[in-house]
Amino acid sequence: MLDIYVLYDYYVGMYIATIPNRTSPPAILIRESYRYHGKVKSRTIANISNWDPARIEALRRALRGDFDHLAGADPTVGPTFGLLYVLRRFAEELGITAALGRSRLGKLALFLVLVRLAHQGSRLSAVRWAQDHAVAEVLGLRPFDDDDLYAALDDLCARQEKIERALYQRYLRGRSAPPALFLYDVTSSYLEGKHNALGEYGYNRDGKRGKLQIVIGLLTDSEGEPLAVRVFTGNTADPVTVADQIKLVKEQFGVAELVFVGDRGMVKSKGEQALKDADLRYITALTDPQIRRLLAEGTLQLGLFHKKVCEVEADGVRYLLRKNESEAAREKHRLQDKLAKLVGKIERRNQQVEASARCQPEAGFRQLQAWIARHKLTGLVEFRLQARVLTLVKNEAAILRALELAGCYVVISDVPKDHMSGQEVHDSYVGLQKVEHDFRSMKTGLLQVRPVFVRKKSRTRGHVFACMLAMKISREMGRRLKAAFGTTDSDPHAITLPDALEALDRLCLLHYPIDADTTVTRLPRPDGRQQEILAALGVALPEK
Repeated sequence: MLDIYVLYDYYVGMYIATIPNRTSPPAILIRESYRYHGKVKSRTIANISNWDPARIEALRRALRGDFDHLAGADPTVGPTFGLLYVLRRFAEELGITAALGRSRLGKLALFLVLVRLAHQGSRLSAVRWAQDHAVAEVLGLRPFDDDDLYAALDDLCARQEKIERALYQRYLRGRSAPPALFLYDVTSSYLEGKHNALGEYGYNRDGKRGKLQIVIGLLTDSEGEPLAVRVFTGNTADPVTVADQIKLVKEQFGVAELVFVGDRGMVKSKGEQALKDADLRYITALTDPQIRRLLAEGTLQLGLFHKKVCEVEADGVRYLLRKNESEAAREKHRLQDKLAKLVGKIERRNQQVEASARCQPEAGFRQLQAWIARHKLTGLVEFRLQARVLTLVKNEAAILRALELAGCYVVISDVPKDHMSGQEVHDSYVGLQKVEHDFRSMKTGLLQVRPVFVRKKSRTRGHVFACMLAMKISREMGRRLKAAFGTTDSDPHAITLPDALEALDRLCLLHYPIDADTTVTRLPRPDGRQQEILAALGVALPEK
């Protein structure tokens, strides 16, 4: 006989039953009641004994109809979730989370790393930013203030070498052999205040005269992957920092044989001697005065500078000569542009003197002399003042001499030929552009090392270290976005890293009110653009 039954109201006919189970915990079952031949019977739909008690109680109340009055209720917007979650996933994938540790200070340090990508500013502004983001849900952090973040910076500085070693060991696990070539470059970052413990006056690459600065040295592999960073006082000369990096590579990373690649002027007498003492090889470039001295001595000849790399060997040192024609054209255009501006200034000054008898031509003479010195035209041009009229005299021979090395550069190395070819040596030096790109990202781009809102040495170093760790995340995210969407050079609508961060920052948690004391939190559904970005990054939002 075929059993036929009719369900009455769906919710009235379903309920949760608690069944005693002797000495074991009771079984929690979802049951359904129905009529059969006029009799009320029940059957089990599912066993939910392993559910969380709060979830079971919520379902029990829903089946009773306690929430019927909330059908169609609008949710409230909770904290932003998507951006911090994706950044944390990358930190885990790159080993940064494990290296920082699971302690409260480790979680605070992780927050400082992630917030460099999501929001640049002081520690106090980071605390305010955290109030609108799901820091507790994503990072498991209880409420904190700026003093907690300062303590995390101190801890980052104290554990920096240990963290760098842990990340380096993880880096090695993905490679067949340790890197044999390390790129190293130095930059400076100016300070707005006067009380930073590392702040000193020195050669300022940012052109900010009269401002204290710090010096930052960044060590990477041949592909530009950041491995370590160090902060020096603002008056530290570039070659002096080389010895510190050699010690770092040999002692901290345990690398016995390597080639050190540094920017021009980096491996001078002190740096070169430090490398020789450590039995290490180097690749660097000559400064303009050094090239002219070798030309005068006859070691090098102007005719050897071509589009293709030309190699000269002398006294056990290899010189790789090359001329960049496009850079030579740019330098020539820049000089011509300066001279044209100078002619215009002279004409305007002469017109002003002619129009006013009270106008003193000597004052204009001094102003233009200062302009020449500021734009490095001294020796190329000179002024003559005759009868209140300024005239410009160009030194054509000096101008030709200034342009004869335009676009020319010389890479120098002591790496034997059987270790690296001339082209490989040249390309290794050109690879320093990757470090320079990272410096631009750290200083003025996405990560913004400055302004430096700290004073103590430990906190300054901890701040720069956090920026370097954030750079590792940004590089990996940028690489995946580039692989999926290309670049703005080829497609003006390509999704860049800032675009992706902005889109993910719109993913907020949704809170559904249950009663005065209870809410249910749900994850949002990403829109089409956000889904594309998440797919490109290889990150899926959690189901709960």
